[in-house]
Amino acid sequence: QGQLVESGGGLVQPGGSLRLSCIASRMITSVFNPITWAWYRQVPGKQREFIASVDRTGTTNYRDSVKGRFTISRDNARKRVYLQMNSLEPEDTAVYYCNNILAPMSWGRGTLVNVSS
Repeated sequence: QGQLVESGGGLVQPGGSLRLSCIASRMITSVFNPITWAWYRQVPGKQREFIASVDRTGTTNYRDSVKGRFTISRDNARKRVYLQMNSLEPEDTAVYYCNNILAPMSWGRGTLVNVSS
């Protein structure tokens, strides 16, 4: 199936922006393309929560708290999924992960987003 590798996290001030990237390494494009990909996040001690998804047609879905601030996209040729995050809030601080929404693969290590002044 391939490995999921997330990147792009970091420390950012409230109101700032980050762009997260996820690559499905070792996955061939014919397998990648039909998948509905999603971003999730997890705060220590809490359950992982859904953030956004994008299906093979480009149709997107978002958690209410990120609508209008976050944008999910995909690049099938590069086997990548992106999450553009704007107007970040301290409540967005978490480790962010990507995965196949319908048939989750082994989780990657995630990328830490820390929104703090």
